[in-house]
Amino acid sequence: MDFAHTSEEDRLVEALKRLEAGYYDWITATSATVADVLAHHNAVIPPDTKLAAVGEATIQAFASAGYQVSRTPTEENHTTAGLLEVWPEIDEGKVLRVLTLRSDVARPVLTSGLIDRGHDVTQVVAFRTIGVPVSAHTREDVESGRINALLVASPRIGREVATQFPHLPADTIVACVGPHTHEEAVAAGLRHHPDHGNSVAKRALIRTVESAIDQSDMLD
Repeated sequence: MDFAHTSEEDRLVEALKRLEAGYYDWITATSATVADVLAHHNAVIPPDTKLAAVGEATIQAFASAGYQVSRTPTEENHTTAGLLEVWPEIDEGKVLRVLTLRSDVARPVLTSGLIDRGHDVTQVVAFRTIGVPVSAHTREDVESGRINALLVASPRIGREVATQFPHLPADTIVACVGPHTHEEAVAAGLRHHPDHGNSVAKRALIRTVESAIDQSDMLD
């Protein structure tokens, strides 16, 4: 996977101008790539505009760029839904102006949660997630079984795996991170098989990746 410029460049530029002017009360991010987008546009988050972020990689990227993160989910439920549960300002009755920046393929869970609470949300696709063909060497290793486990970290990756590896060996472990990723991968044609003796290996793979992945193309 790789990232590309948004198809909503004009909307993004206008939203960033309003951000710098202090129009928004909050800005949200669920991907470290959003920090890169802000840096690319030399965007400044005003002191009175607070930042809510999800994902360890996202939080670290903003901290490294010098931005202060005001709201994050708990470790027990480090998800977009979890952020909504520990964000007291959104339930105080005041209509907040919120800018949500996301990938073109992210489900707008955070956006929808804010809109449902009556807030004024500007949602902008800040970047696109695109597939990149694997090398011939990697394809041979997967199809021959030399690479015998594939970890699918997002729905978009699931669709790429299904397209690029249509003939997986029967004993190749395919581990999907999260039920939505699993559903989308199967819908895209990725073969699913029972865990059998591979369940422990699958869970280990998923736990490892869940601790580090960027949720950029899963949920906003």
